[in-house]
Amino acid sequence: MTNTILEVERLGKSYGGSHMALRDINFSVKQGEIISVLGPSGCGKSTLLQLIAGLQQPDEGEIRLRGTTVATVSRLVPPEKRGINMVFQDYALWPHMTIYDNIAYGLRRQKIPAAAIREQIAELVALLHLEGLEDRLPPQLSGGQQQRVAIARALATKPDLLLLDEPLSNLDMRLRIEMRSEMAYLFRQLGTTVFHVTHDPDEAFAMADRLMIMRAGAVDQIDRPQVCYDRPATLSAAMLLGAGNRLKSKLVRHGEHATVRIAEHVIVGISPGYSKAEGAEAVDLLFRPDSAIWQSIPSTKANHLPVHILHSVFEGKRWRVLAKTTDGQPISFLNDDYLDAGMEGSLHISASDAFVFPQQSA
Repeated sequence: MTNTILEVERLGKSYGGSHMALRDINFSVKQGEIISVLGPSGCGKSTLLQLIAGLQQPDEGEIRLRGTTVATVSRLVPPEKRGINMVFQDYALWPHMTIYDNIAYGLRRQKIPAAAIREQIAELVALLHLEGLEDRLPPQLSGGQQQRVAIARALATKPDLLLLDEPLSNLDMRLRIEMRSEMAYLFRQLGTTVFHVTHDPDEAFAMADRLMIMRAGAVDQIDRPQVCYDRPATLSAAMLLGAGNRLKSKLVRHGEHATVRIAEHVIVGISPGYSKAEGAEAVDLLFRPDSAIWQSIPSTKANHLPVHILHSVFEGKRWRVLAKTTDGQPISFLNDDYLDAGMEGSLHISASDAFVFPQQSA
């Protein structure tokens, strides 16, 4: 028996004729693997989730679950026959049912004996820290508790695949951080196969074995989280994963490593992403705010950019400083101390943490 749970080949979906919501999507998910799909609003990730769930039918391509075709342009196996469960953004709990009855709902539809249902629910209640809440109604619970109930209900019938649609988006920051760690631990403990959609990179990093980064209905990159972070495949992937500084530059030297010029200053030794800029002259240099180091003395040495300080914002442990380069381009970095507006200095740019891509207008 294959250990591949989900296979998607050449998948496409269009709305209104010419608008392609998804185009040529290809990937597979192995048993026990957690895939997190990351991308901006409108990139197609929710459409992809709905196609896998059976809530929509593809216009192109094929979806297979455990080797059985469940969706093509001419075939659509209904959601209830796919062995899939889904946790929605709003949890979708039955408000008139107790927590126990919500969790038991799918098991009762499968005509599982009452004694077995009680045993399974007791295990799930313990795993998800819901002890003592079984007789309450969903409106009597906190957001985090309701989210746990939704996961317990989805896991109760032991689905082949669990779909998560922005499951933490309705929680406050503290609960989101707490729940993403708990969920990742729980799913790995149970060996649950998960396809997880989110717009939050931190949530994706906390949970995923592999990231799928989407843009404009297509997949930009699918790989381990650390690979995506260290070697983003596209400019948009780099920006999505925190490379918020984007400077218009010129590629002035080719070879194993790239050298770029910004005004009269050069950044040398850039390796990641360089192949994407091969042959281009106008390029975008990207790097994360935490990979630039402030120096209070302006420097024209290689890998240093003179900057003029505009504003400093305290973010808890460090200050986020807004500045501009000598040619007027905006730049931000993190610093341990407050910097006064008007100060002059330079930023040391770590070439190993920088990325170069052909210049784009957007």
